[in-house]
Amino acid sequence: MKFGSAVASSRVPSRDPRRTAASAFGFARQSVYNARAALAAGGLAALIPAKPGPKGGHKLTGPVLDHLEALLEQDPRLTPGELAAQAAQRFGIQVHPRSVRRALERRSADRGAGAAGPAAPKSGQHR
Repeated sequence: MKFGSAVASSRVPSRDPRRTAASAFGFARQSVYNARAALAAGGLAALIPAKPGPKGGHKLTGPVLDHLEALLEQDPRLTPGELAAQAAQRFGIQVHPRSVRRALERRSADRGAGAAGPAAPKSGQHR
């Protein structure tokens, strides 16, 4: 009587330590290879799963921020609330004024414009 290779191989103890380790923890063998590659590439921190969810702003995209910066160049007295209203009117997106302020600050810091002058005080802070 012949046994199929799957049945026969499941009864023979494995000599492959990766297969043994994977089955002991309930993982596929490929998971062991993936973990080993991640460990080699990024160290122990690479084995920790990343936070789920969006990794950046999805409303205040480049074109929206470009438009808001152009408005600020025309009238530097515009408040974040007014800029948020302009974004809603032009692009149909609802954003909080604080999000607008933070996105514009981040963008100017990325460009190295931090030396242009002191930043506006945050609410609750006095100079």
